[in-house]
Amino acid sequence: MRNITVAATQMACSWDIEANLANAEALVREAAGQGANLVLLQELFETPYFCIDQIARHNELAHPLEGHPWLPRFQTLARELNVVLPVSFFERAGQTQFNSIAIIDADGSLLGHYRKMHIPDGPGYTEKFYFSPGDLGFKVWDTQVGRIGVGICWDQWFPECARSMALMGAELLLYPTAIGSEPHDAGIDSRRHWQNTQRGHAAANVMPLIASNRIGTERGEDSQITFYGSSFIAGPDGELVAEASRDERQILLASFDLDAIAAKRRSWGVFRDRRPEYYGALATLDGRA
Repeated sequence: MRNITVAATQMACSWDIEANLANAEALVREAAGQGANLVLLQELFETPYFCIDQIARHNELAHPLEGHPWLPRFQTLARELNVVLPVSFFERAGQTQFNSIAIIDADGSLLGHYRKMHIPDGPGYTEKFYFSPGDLGFKVWDTQVGRIGVGICWDQWFPECARSMALMGAELLLYPTAIGSEPHDAGIDSRRHWQNTQRGHAAANVMPLIASNRIGTERGEDSQITFYGSSFIAGPDGELVAEASRDERQILLASFDLDAIAAKRRSWGVFRDRRPEYYGALATLDGRA
């Protein structure tokens, strides 16, 4: 048996950066106090979701990974609480920026980082203005609680991302998120589609999945987004193990036996019976292998 307790979290953010960092730290402390070995915070929690607008001064929010002003705070926190802590941040690298996540192990060590591969560009979600597409590829990390794969928000709509991390040996799939209403069409509510897509990843790869979203209404200069929370944890059958509300600060916990799930994954045959030699269309944009 190799048991792990994971936590999904959600909170609202403001332009008070110190308050956001303190609130995130409080969530981690509360989750660890409830027995969590791994705590997932939401995407870009340092600030409001600034990608609602295209404003050049927001680029000044980015910082290099090396010498980052507040990531060491979360390394210290992870070491103190003995929890694995993936932490989203706005990364400056050379002449460009990335939407990135630092993977902090339970001893506080920085295992590496991932740069968001799929960058959305639509009303209210104008990330291409700020972020270059990730150039590090999909990655997994061996942590003190198991091997994890981490995607970021828009990555979660692509089965290739989840399958790639699973093939690399991931035992848990994690997706920090910022998603809510669509400024151009108030009639669109993607909440259930958002959950079902990821639950499909959990089922198809026979492994748990943790998704942490934000809550609250955030206003840009010309539009606003109401983030719909609904953070959740799915089990290896794609079942909904825990789900948060749309608008409340919450912590969700679930426990899994990673060894039992690994045995089930091997016996189920979804990796044994793959035919990668015939999947060439997946490596093209137009489907012509």
